[in-house]
This record gives sequence, C-alpha cells and structure tokens, in this order.
Amino acid sequence: MTVNREQLSQAHVLVVGDVMLDRYWYGAVDRISPEAPVPVVRITREENRLGGCANVAYNVVSLGAHSSLLSVVGDDEASHLLEDLVAKTGIAPHLGRDSQLKTTVKLRVIGRQQQLLRVDFENTPQNEVLASQTDQFLQLLPKHNVVLFSDYGKGGLAHVAQMISAARTAGKAVLIDPKGSDYSRYAGATCITPNRAELEQVIGKWSTEAELVQKAHALRQELQLDALLLTRSEEGMTLFDAQGELSVSAQAREVFDVTGAGDTVIATLATLVAAGLTLREAMPLANKAGGVVVGKFGTATVSFEELMA
Repeated sequence: MTVNREQLSQAHVLVVGDVMLDRYWYGAVDRISPEAPVPVVRITREENRLGGCANVAYNVVSLGAHSSLLSVVGDDEASHLLEDLVAKTGIAPHLGRDSQLKTTVKLRVIGRQQQLLRVDFENTPQNEVLASQTDQFLQLLPKHNVVLFSDYGKGGLAHVAQMISAARTAGKAVLIDPKGSDYSRYAGATCITPNRAELEQVIGKWSTEAELVQKAHALRQELQLDALLLTRSEEGMTLFDAQGELSVSAQAREVFDVTGAGDTVIATLATLVAAGLTLREAMPLANKAGGVVVGKFGTATVSFEELMA
C-alpha cells in the first residue's frame, strides 16, 4: 500500500507535548583553555531549530500534511524565537503562555563537526496553564484525524490520561512517544513507540527474542493498546499487535546524527495513519524515514520525495 500527495494533503495531525528550542553554536577549535583541560570554541555561526514536539509537527508538515501544535511556552526570548520558527513552517500553533516557565532550550556547541557540549535550560509549567490546554485540546480534536502525544518528561503532559480518553471516545487514533518508567498514564492509546532503552525501563531487560515478545504483548494487553512499536536502532523496528509481530530491518546507510530520529518515525507513522494507512502498512515507510533522517545533522525532517524515492 502506498500513499499519494492528495491523501497526505487531507491528513490532519494534532501534536501535543513539550516544545523546545534547539540552538546550535558552531565554532572553530584551535586551542585548549589555559584555565582547564577543555577546548576553546570561537563561535562563528548560530542556528535555531524547532525541537521537541515542535520538531514532530514540522516533520508532519514536511510530508505535505497539516499539523496543529498544542503546547506551553514561557514569556521569554526563546518562546518568541520558537513562535517565529513555527510561523515559517505552516504549522498551526496553539501555544499557552506561562510567565513562570522557562521555555526549554537545548544549546549544543559544535566544533569540528561534532557536538562538544549540550546545555539545557528548563523548568516545569504550572498546573492551571496545563488545565486550559485540556479545554483547547477538546476544541481542536474534531478537526484532526490523529492525535500524537510527544512526551519529553518536561511536565507538559500532566493531563495526558484525560486527553487520551477524550480522543478515543471521539474515534481518533492516538500515537504516543513515551517517557519514564510508568506507562499506566498512556492506557487506552492506539500505539506507543518506545525505543529499546525506554522499553527496558518499563518491562526490564530481555535475554531472548521470545522473552521480548512475551513481555511486549503482556504490556500491550495490560495497557489496552492496539499496538506497541519498538524502535531498535540498527536492528530496525518491531510492531506488536493483535495479529502478532511484524519486524522490518534498518535501512543501511551512514549514520551521521541520531538526534530527533524518533520524532521523524512517529511523525511519519501518525501522518500515514491520518492519510488512511494501517499501522502495519505505515511502519515500513516510517522506518525508511528514520533511516533518511539519521543521515542529516541535528533535528531534521524528511520530505515526501525522500520518503518515496
């Protein structure tokens, strides 16, 4: 089953979660500091990119679909930079403001084509701002085919259980990129997409494929999920659903940077489901999209042409 531009142009994905600004400072490294054994980076260029669930929404629109972004930002310089970036992409923004909140910024210092340092600025949003998000969520829900929750553990999804319930009652597919060791809050979702390390936190380590299959299905049934998609880096990915297991191997290519690869995978999956594909039909293309994006530097997206090449 393939998908065409027309189908994608009819797809609407509501992305909810933690937004962040990804900042890159590029520089030349010519010497070691006399003060400490660290490189001195002379900054020559700065770049700002959409991060967190804003990058997920950007991946949706890059494929030719529509995306609305529901999140909370502070009232600071980073929030205004984020808004300007979002405005240029065609994403429909619905950003709540919390003056007590520091908009999450991940600053990466790059020298000689490699990341030397990452500095994070963040705190947690206030509960009343999140409660107003839930009201807005209910207003946005009818206009979208699929809801995608992108959880980065920054506090933006405190009311995720109520939102999942509302979305499922409205007959919408719900896809979740999970965080943390307690997945009970994601109960009733259509599909969750943990990576290996994230799933191990919840079900423990497995020593054989048979043990993984047993544990993954047990978790799926306990949480009443339609499916669980495990992303396995160089081993590709495996979908666990009522029909059993379906695996696809990784697309062999040079891995340049894995930043944001999970964002691209779930965004592609959600977009294709919104365009009418089943999870089993969408998975190989989502796997391909992840393979394309790891060949790019930093948080990046995949176009329709690259996906269909």
